[in-house]
Amino acid sequence: MARVPALVPAEHTSDHVLVVPRPAGDGGGPGHDLPELAAAWFDDVGWLTPPSAAGPSRTGGGARFHGVRAAARPSAGVLRLGEEHRATGPFPLDADAAAALGCAHPAEAWALGGADGGLAVRGGRPGVHDDRDGIARAFAAALPVGEELRVVGWAVAVARRASGLLLADGRQVLHPDPGAAVDLAVWPARPVPAGELLEVVRAVVATSTLEAVPGGPGHRVLARTPYDGDLVVTQEAAGRLPRALADRSWPDEVPATVVRLAWRPQDPYELGVSDPSGLHVIARDRARALLARAATLLHGRAGGAVVDDAGFEVTAPELELRRAAPTPGARAWV
Repeated sequence: MARVPALVPAEHTSDHVLVVPRPAGDGGGPGHDLPELAAAWFDDVGWLTPPSAAGPSRTGGGARFHGVRAAARPSAGVLRLGEEHRATGPFPLDADAAAALGCAHPAEAWALGGADGGLAVRGGRPGVHDDRDGIARAFAAALPVGEELRVVGWAVAVARRASGLLLADGRQVLHPDPGAAVDLAVWPARPVPAGELLEVVRAVVATSTLEAVPGGPGHRVLARTPYDGDLVVTQEAAGRLPRALADRSWPDEVPATVVRLAWRPQDPYELGVSDPSGLHVIARDRARALLARAATLLHGRAGGAVVDDAGFEVTAPELELRRAAPTPGARAWV
């Protein structure tokens, strides 16, 4: 395992360290704009110090190197994450450091710490049983509370989306499975009539049926599968827009409805464990692809935007990846 001092400067080694692949323009995987992802969770996001492409050069010392300038290095920035926390970076990772962490190369590291530089106040031992991402395991002695817990939750969500990882307190590795993100929400530019919603879902699962939403307005389509559980697609009155869509323009003031696409596996308990069975993973991959296909069809008809279960906007290429490729953690069940 690569040591944290190789990832971030010494003053940040006790921070939470978020590691993500570099944007596609740098030869990595899909682009991951950290300020944009932060704005999906925090109201007050902005650069306190923007990163620079290269810091100032300095002249080497000694007669042998007189007049020779050292290679310029990029300068890390400082991004505000709400009122209490900051993200410092990016710090590029070489192939060895990235590979040692099990992260795709090339990658970048970000140090997530308190604005005042002091130690965070922690709560008691975790009292939860569902721990899909291992947060309770990483903080077994004392769980973060308040804004620090929110920052940790956001960092884990970013790591899952980007196929990256988080080093909690700079040492405990959390490597969330990207395939665990299954559910989606479509915020359409217009309401979708019940018959049209049924038509869309039946294009994915032919035996889907239309149902009333218990206890409220809206409509729901239920798609049962023999082995992979149920897909539930529900249109309901829209509440508050996700932060990720707050700046988007809409035909009306805000969308009147939202369509939520969810998977209900045969054993719901496995949704909350970090290492589910192979059978669950196979069913999850198929359900993930089916929901992505339904979301694509619905978005093509009704417009609007698609958001994942962490509140991040999902682009058309990302939906295509969900439909076409198995998740990185998928494995055969025998």
